[in-house]
Amino acid sequence: MNYIIIVAGGKGLRMGTDVPKQFLPIGGKPVLMRTIERFHEYDKDLKVILVLPESEQEYWRELCKKYDFIEEHQIANGGETRFHSSKNGLDLIPENEMGLVGFHDGVRPFVSIETIGRCYDTAGNTCAAIPVMPVTETLRHIAPNGNAKNVQRADYRSVQTPQVFEITLAKMAFQQDFNESFTDDASVMESFGCKVAMVEGNRENIKITTPFDLKLADVLLKEEL
Repeated sequence: MNYIIIVAGGKGLRMGTDVPKQFLPIGGKPVLMRTIERFHEYDKDLKVILVLPESEQEYWRELCKKYDFIEEHQIANGGETRFHSSKNGLDLIPENEMGLVGFHDGVRPFVSIETIGRCYDTAGNTCAAIPVMPVTETLRHIAPNGNAKNVQRADYRSVQTPQVFEITLAKMAFQQDFNESFTDDASVMESFGCKVAMVEGNRENIKITTPFDLKLADVLLKEEL
């Protein structure tokens, strides 16, 4: 059985709104609903686990009623950090379950079906896969002493989600104690000694965190319709 854990714990501070960014509408529907729908477009049998802060779960249920949102999913409690939120979602997967589990940002509704497929297919062969994109901007490294210099952008990739892993390995990796170096789920796996394969992501797979991103999301949605 394959799973996707959709982590939606953002507070919307950079968005400048009282409503958390995952609940803001694009094209008349909350971002988070579009994200869940995208994964069921990829595989209607994919088990969805949604990680939300306890304080926002009742609001989410109200939104589901308002929008007649009936996509099947379980809810896990958000944690203190992304690591703890992901772990809480992972804990809902039964012990000894075989298959793959992906971790995805709730505010990335434009991940393509092809990107999702590449992640799950590759993880099925290698145990771990993440989507990446080439860096297009010039990068500059700033040393602790303040000195700075350009670096070769060809040596770097920007990382997206979903990040997909073999369930048993993921459960073992998330038994580690939290470390500040855990910047995403792949870093947890690598700390455990798991080699992570990279696959091609898609440029539209943006993370909606600012008002500009929300405007861009409206454009991307119109292109999809």
